[in-house]
Amino acid sequence: MKHTYIRAIIAGVFVLLLSGCLYPDSERSKNNQPNEQQLEMVQSAIEDFREEEGGLLPIKTKDNDTPIFQKYLIDFTALKEANILSEIPPNAYESGGYYQYSIITPEDDPKVRLIDLRNTEAIRNVNVQLNGYRNEHIYPPYGREISEGIYTLDHEALGFDAAPTVVSPFSGENLPIVMDVEGHLYIDYRIDLNNALEEYDHSYEEGDDIRYLLAENTPFVPAYSLPYTLQDGEPVFLTQETNE
Repeated sequence: MKHTYIRAIIAGVFVLLLSGCLYPDSERSKNNQPNEQQLEMVQSAIEDFREEEGGLLPIKTKDNDTPIFQKYLIDFTALKEANILSEIPPNAYESGGYYQYSIITPEDDPKVRLIDLRNTEAIRNVNVQLNGYRNEHIYPPYGREISEGIYTLDHEALGFDAAPTVVSPFSGENLPIVMDVEGHLYIDYRIDLNNALEEYDHSYEEGDDIRYLLAENTPFVPAYSLPYTLQDGEPVFLTQETNE
């Protein structure tokens, strides 16, 4: 009887190990994809919360200078405490997934969108090298100036074999990482914006920030981006020079 009991425990542990190590690979893959049903569920929860709380949104407190697409992160704890949401989406960062759920246009028409945290990690990895470089040098490792005050990276100075890129959540293309004059890193979304200008109807004009063309028409936001505008029908960085 004792041996049978021990064998049962071992068998149970073995099953748990299998379920934890083998089966979830496919589940984890599914849960780390953008999911329309999960987005709609959170969108509905946001609207219910806003109605019940007199216009307030369940967002985490961020500094005023936080970049716009990373500023209004959804507070899932507030949604659960209000009994509006029973579970956090499996692909959310809070559940071990690849995405942070964010809100765009919070004052007018709050919409739920996603930040791909794999790009966050890519930016962080380059920043580690950049900070190490700046500990030994006065200036950041500027490469070629591609717009007023915006540069490519001297990737060799940072110890990279090739210029660092991130995978676009919009197109799957490799997008360059660029740097401003102060050494802050950004993702260059001009490839995606070119595609979006051809694919989606819009009324943007020169001087307008056209990043919302991506945020309004896809599940994602262009996180870690600089503002862009139109010039001769092409996306360009919105600098003082292009705004004049």
